[in-house]
Amino acid sequence: MQISRSVLSGTKMAAVLAAGALALTACGGSSTPAASGSGPQLINTGKLTVCSDIPYEPFEFQKDGKNVGFDMDIAAEVAKDLKAELNVVDSSFEAIETRTALTGCDVSISSISITDVRKNVMDFSSPYMDDDLTLVASTASGISNLDGAKGKKVGVQQATTGAQYAKDKGIDAQQFEDSGLLVQALKAGTIDAAVGNQSVLGYAIKDDSKIKRIEDYATGEKLGIAIKKGNTAMADSVNATLKRLTDDGTLAKFKTTWFGEAAK
Repeated sequence: MQISRSVLSGTKMAAVLAAGALALTACGGSSTPAASGSGPQLINTGKLTVCSDIPYEPFEFQKDGKNVGFDMDIAAEVAKDLKAELNVVDSSFEAIETRTALTGCDVSISSISITDVRKNVMDFSSPYMDDDLTLVASTASGISNLDGAKGKKVGVQQATTGAQYAKDKGIDAQQFEDSGLLVQALKAGTIDAAVGNQSVLGYAIKDDSKIKRIEDYATGEKLGIAIKKGNTAMADSVNATLKRLTDDGTLAKFKTTWFGEAAK
């Protein structure tokens, strides 16, 4: 999902900084092993602390007071393999994609597109999903392609590859802090269209006859789990979990659960 954001969410940024402060207080500035002196080092003993930008349905959102979604299912499996409790920290996406979140979290799992720019400041797991971009619009808007969206009210999520794509194509888009607000605006009719990842926007409009999927854009986006630069032990562990989930069919089941069919 995501490329650069101009304004941090105060609440979410505070949560990340608080997590980082807690880690330094609890551990004296150093990490602790996942289990009995072996495996990846964890910020908090016995816990895998995961930063995620919530909500971003169907990847991560709250339901009945719990964090659920495709990414949350994967995070739970990573924690299980580490024999650790899953601890999710709600972060702004800017903090995630600029690596700030990783000062207070072991990994970031939040539909993060792997890009060369991001690889300069963080490492990534093996890709776990392909997720290109799409344009969706209200049927009343008359929009039939991206050029037709110019001059219309188009929304994007801040810090996303969708936001960057729209800008590159000459779309002066309104930016929303998260996908939930973007989808709300689209369904309320305060914007005519939205550019974003196929997974999220497709999921959001699948039961809404007033909004249609206009065009898909093959941008080659692949999602990965963000890891602190040079933390090979964590990368190896995360990749081992992703391989297990792929080999035993669990990842395909997760995709079916959250996207309605086994996506690539």
